[in-house]
Amino acid sequence: MTATGADHDSAGTTSRGWWWWERRRSAALDIGLGLASAFECALEGVKFAGDAGVPVPAGVLFGLVAGATLAARRRWPVAVVLVSIAVTPANMGFLLGIVGLYTLAASEVPRRITAALAGMCLAGTFIVTFVRMNQSVDDGAFSGGRSLVLLFSVVMSLGLTAPPLLLGLYIGARRRLMESLRERADSLERELSLLADRAEERAEWARTEERTRIAREMHDVVAHRVSLMVVHAAALQAVARKDPEKAVKNAVLVGDMGRQALTELREMLGVLRSGEAVRADAASALAPVPLAAVGAAAEAAAAAAEEGPCLADIEALVGQSREAGMVVELAVHGAARAYDALVEQTAYRVVQEALTNVHKHAAGAKVMVRLAHRDDEVAMQVENGPADVASPDAGLPSGGNGLVGMRERVLALGGVFVSGVTDAGGWRVSAVLPDRVAP
Repeated sequence: MTATGADHDSAGTTSRGWWWWERRRSAALDIGLGLASAFECALEGVKFAGDAGVPVPAGVLFGLVAGATLAARRRWPVAVVLVSIAVTPANMGFLLGIVGLYTLAASEVPRRITAALAGMCLAGTFIVTFVRMNQSVDDGAFSGGRSLVLLFSVVMSLGLTAPPLLLGLYIGARRRLMESLRERADSLERELSLLADRAEERAEWARTEERTRIAREMHDVVAHRVSLMVVHAAALQAVARKDPEKAVKNAVLVGDMGRQALTELREMLGVLRSGEAVRADAASALAPVPLAAVGAAAEAAAAAAEEGPCLADIEALVGQSREAGMVVELAVHGAARAYDALVEQTAYRVVQEALTNVHKHAAGAKVMVRLAHRDDEVAMQVENGPADVASPDAGLPSGGNGLVGMRERVLALGGVFVSGVTDAGGWRVSAVLPDRVAP
């Protein structure tokens, strides 16, 4: 049974334990108390030897051994208190009893044991004091009379027992409270560190998602517009000498598409710049919050998305492919209605990327675009037949990200995306989107 609390704190890695002490200062204090108690008990042992009729060296040796046990108060507080109780009839060990009882009360010894030993100390001190005071009255050494013997005995026993007991209980409770607060502080620090790590992970995830979203937008805009420009440029080259009027028309279309591509790219770059401005403002305010900056950039991107393409623009999109020489049919089923801006933009991008893939991989193929407005969803399908071997290949490069981007867009809104080869040797892209984006 050992004392706890401040007896073990501050034992840093630089301090070296010795026996049951973890700090040199604790060892020095206990050894000093043990020497003082041994000296006190040795002096009192002289009187005890005279009263008991034993040799003085025996009484002094007995006092030295009994008093020296105080040095082990942190290791065996119960034993120290029992020794102090045992030497009480010998009228010695006042320092041993007071410090031992204090250490016992401040330790983690069960309270029932502490109460029992404290009661024994109180009773032993009271009995010894009462007997000796009566002897003093009989010898005439105490002239106060027997009426004060009981009061003096009670005051003496309480004075030697209650103060160290109460002080030890207070110190022990305070130590346990401090230990509990330190444990809570350590636990809170670990939780805060974990939350900071998670916040950084969420911020990194948000940044990755935003980069992926912008990459998809850039891919859709650049791939579709530039593909049409390449197709029109090829047609322009073919008819420049044979049909100047048609060549002029194709040149106008190339210029219009180039301007549209530049406009959409400029809008996206504006969103990126607004995100950088938000991060710069956060840094200037000495409160860098990456997640908030990314969130602000995402809000700006969402605001820009609300002004993006919609389902009503699909007819114009199909018309652009027709002007490029593609045979495209558009079929709309159901009554058109308003959807969330993100749903309409995603539907438009799916059709746009599907038509771009036809330009790249199936030149001269016939295409069927279907758009269906249902009760709580909107469905779209772009199906093309096999490529016409007589049609010249535009030679457009492919990065392999078109289908991946379409699938990510649709699945992010909780929709369904399917693509694959048809029985006729063509390609089909189908997607179904909910009419509302889940919050």
